[in-house]
Amino acid sequence: MKEIRIHGRGGQGSVVLAELLAIAAWNDGRYSQAFPFLGGGGERRGKPIQAFARIDDRLIRLRSRIYFPDYVIIQDYTILKEIDALAGLKQNGVALVNAEAPLPALTRNDITLAEIPASRIAVEVMGRPLINAALLGAFSAVTGEVSLQSVVMSILGQFHGAVGEQNVEIARRAYDYFSKDLK
Repeated sequence: MKEIRIHGRGGQGSVVLAELLAIAAWNDGRYSQAFPFLGGGGERRGKPIQAFARIDDRLIRLRSRIYFPDYVIIQDYTILKEIDALAGLKQNGVALVNAEAPLPALTRNDITLAEIPASRIAVEVMGRPLINAALLGAFSAVTGEVSLQSVVMSILGQFHGAVGEQNVEIARRAYDYFSKDLK
């Protein structure tokens, strides 16, 4: 089983990202689940929030928060000043961070740090920093846990018309951002 913890702020769509990721895994024929943790005031706009997703080839019966994730997605790098978003990240895990510049504070040698300018990509395509599609596309490229085709299906299943197409373009650009580095 692969476990993903998403750190963001209330209003950024952390729960939506977890749901889109779980749907993409389901589209790939895998079992999945997505759920939020809103305790501690996280339901308020701008406050730290966590959402979670699990992906497995077998039925998932576990129903708890994720303390030792394989992957961490950080929607807003400024949250690192408030919480230890890498706490419990497994050795050889991946931290995917929405950031423009290198983050010297994240210097664990036992993990892979993947930084992507998700906000910039979203603004270039949509005119607004709606980052979930970018992070989903980047997650697909960096981890291989979900296919790009399933990411596209997940997005189009939730967003229709021009908004759906723009989000697909954002996801593809984010995927390409990393896939060039992986070749």
